[in-house]
Amino acid sequence: MTKPSFLPLRGNFRDLIAFQKAECIYDVTVLFTRKYLSIGDRTIDQMVQAARSGKQNIAEGCAASTTSRETEIKLLNVAKASLQELLLDFEDYLRINNLGLWGVENPRLERLRRLCSAHNESAFYRELFDKCTAEMAANLAVTLIHQTDVFLRKLMERAKADILECGGIREQMTRGRIEFRNSQK
Repeated sequence: MTKPSFLPLRGNFRDLIAFQKAECIYDVTVLFTRKYLSIGDRTIDQMVQAARSGKQNIAEGCAASTTSRETEIKLLNVAKASLQELLLDFEDYLRINNLGLWGVENPRLERLRRLCSAHNESAFYRELFDKCTAEMAANLAVTLIHQTDVFLRKLMERAKADILECGGIREQMTRGRIEFRNSQK
């Protein structure tokens, strides 16, 4: 008996670059809030929870993708939204503390983009964090968030294309059942 074609094996979220980068964002956020925000500041919980939500929703969406690409897309979008909330917190920190948000004209940003593109391991950023100033650490988080956003958009587009090409789970189950019946004749 062959395996049903409508239940493809999915869910290995740890291999996704978006998840790996989201894990890096989470670690940098935890370290940043411990070092640069005051104990009791409500922003700490909000930032850490937004970073956690970004990471966890990628994992949950990926796990749900076996039976529901719709749920996958929705959860990936929640991850994007959580990381956008976190992005605003880092931008607010830079602005309120008169620190620079590195723009495209800043040569440090290009170096940081290359560095973040080359590394998806959270251990790398935990080690790097000790060498960062508050401005560098916040810009590091901002850069990682922007890069993760691109990967999340690509994952959502892939899920959308899969729905258009293969249909939803009910359509796939019906096709699978009809193919099975026809093969039994």
